[in-house]
Amino acid sequence: MENQHHWEVEEFGEVQQKSMRLFLAENHSPEQLLEFTKRFAELMTLYECAIKEVTTKLEVLTMEFRSTRSRNPINNIQSRIKSPESIMGKMKKKGLPYNLEMMTAELNDIAGVRVVCPFIDDIYAVADMLIQQDDIVLLQRKDYIAEPKPNGYRSLHLVIEIPIFLSNRKLPMKVEVQIRTIAMNFWASLEHQIHYKKQLENSQELGEEMRQCAEIIHDTDVRMQMIQRKMHLVSEEGEKK
Repeated sequence: MENQHHWEVEEFGEVQQKSMRLFLAENHSPEQLLEFTKRFAELMTLYECAIKEVTTKLEVLTMEFRSTRSRNPINNIQSRIKSPESIMGKMKKKGLPYNLEMMTAELNDIAGVRVVCPFIDDIYAVADMLIQQDDIVLLQRKDYIAEPKPNGYRSLHLVIEIPIFLSNRKLPMKVEVQIRTIAMNFWASLEHQIHYKKQLENSQELGEEMRQCAEIIHDTDVRMQMIQRKMHLVSEEGEKK
């Protein structure tokens, strides 16, 4: 399995600098700025710890699959911490003030883990195995596979709460877990690039083409899943004989 534990994560030094610039724009005093920067860095560290807790659980499952099963339903794991600009942009979009308390209460995707699986069935199997663990609380589930977004995007999104253990306390932290197939991940990566090139004259036309590609990719995912199920049945029948 290929583990990519820094999907878009930034070093804390850079995070601090960006958060300082953003906070200066709000016309706060230097003392408030320093206090905010310190607390922001501490909060990002907590989210990074939460990511480690989730990825460790997924890695343990992977080790189990390797030793007890013929096939691993996890292809790779990626992670990221949302950038200060993205956090502030989302807060402004929601009409919320840029403070840490509101940020942690209202945003579910500051910490993100992405799990890429070979087949559609694997997505739901991995999700069930994860949320059945007794220290994880499922806060939100959005199935964009059963009900894709208008642009064709497909993925299973879970918002979970997981405890992190510090030297003197235990804290519940929120992490968004996205689970998708290799094909879904391929499409989403290309769509992400096109989404940020809206200045192109044919962006609307390209968007429609991407939506059609999403349907083709989904059809391929479904057919590959059917083949995998048939192969599994053949294997089971062979073992019985």
